[in-house]
Amino acid sequence: MQRLWAPWREGYITKVINNQHRGCIFCRVLKSNKDAKNYIFLRSPLAFAVLNIYPYSNGHCLILSNRHVSDISQLTPAEIQAMMELLLEAKKLLQKTLKPHGFNIGLNLGRMAGAGIPGHVHVHVVPRWQGDHNFMPVTAGTKVISQSLGKIYELLTDVPRKKSSGLW
Repeated sequence: MQRLWAPWREGYITKVINNQHRGCIFCRVLKSNKDAKNYIFLRSPLAFAVLNIYPYSNGHCLILSNRHVSDISQLTPAEIQAMMELLLEAKKLLQKTLKPHGFNIGLNLGRMAGAGIPGHVHVHVVPRWQGDHNFMPVTAGTKVISQSLGKIYELLTDVPRKKSSGLW
């Protein structure tokens, strides 16, 4: 059996566990209305998109329902639709601004399935490029992310938005 070690995630996991007593981080950033500070780059009445502050690659973002639920089976059809519309919009923005070669898109439902924050269902959108993951995490314990969250946020929020989408 092969193992993939990811020691750069330890700080994130520890922070999440230590902050559990303060409530859901996603609910807090949504209610704060400080989108730039929290890297929320898309909102709709039922869902929002935010950059992951511990990304696997440039532009790694999350699509979430505004309502705090822990499983997709608890979402209403309207919430599912809103999340999928934002997912498509976020993917379109990432494609236009970062020009990735592909995407990993998925859900981790429950802590045992890999969810770092299992209480608020979210979809990961991870842009991928040929050769984007290399030896650095294994040999140096370092993850190389070539652009800051601030720069990526600026790119995503600076794209002209079409009024027809209904999201902007």
